[in-house]
Amino acid sequence: MVPALLLLAAFLPNAALAQPRPFTCIGAEQLEDDAFAIPFARDAATPGEAARTNLAAAADRARREPGRNLCVLGHAGPQEGGAQAGLQLAAKRAGAVAAALAKLGIERDRIRAEARRSAFARGAVPAERSVTVVLLPAGAGAEPPFPATLPLPPRAPVETPAAKP
Repeated sequence: MVPALLLLAAFLPNAALAQPRPFTCIGAEQLEDDAFAIPFARDAATPGEAARTNLAAAADRARREPGRNLCVLGHAGPQEGGAQAGLQLAAKRAGAVAAALAKLGIERDRIRAEARRSAFARGAVPAERSVTVVLLPAGAGAEPPFPATLPLPPRAPVETPAAKP
């Protein structure tokens, strides 16, 4: 099994075998600087031609500042299929933008893609039809809200009964 994984990793250089960087996007919607609006057509899950400029600008800034992580916040409104369908569409949009950023040279472990309610979005496009890419300040969000691994309690020694003659 292990050789198969190594073989797979050799042929898929973008395969995620490393641990992701520990950061969260909690509070990213509050940041004013370095936020890029990526517009989407109604009911579309992939960015169109109109998104190219802002995607390139976000990727360029991220490449120039490799110590900063990116939060990709997807939005969709209830008019795009209802509340649940809207959140699913928002997640697809965020994933598509994260993949596009990775194709533009941004390390995948620097990117978090999340679906959000449409209350937060930047730009002229309707709030519910966008993805917002936020570059976090260096070191921001570095501490996850819970430990990545929980310490195990010490184990008591196990005593085995003596063999009967």
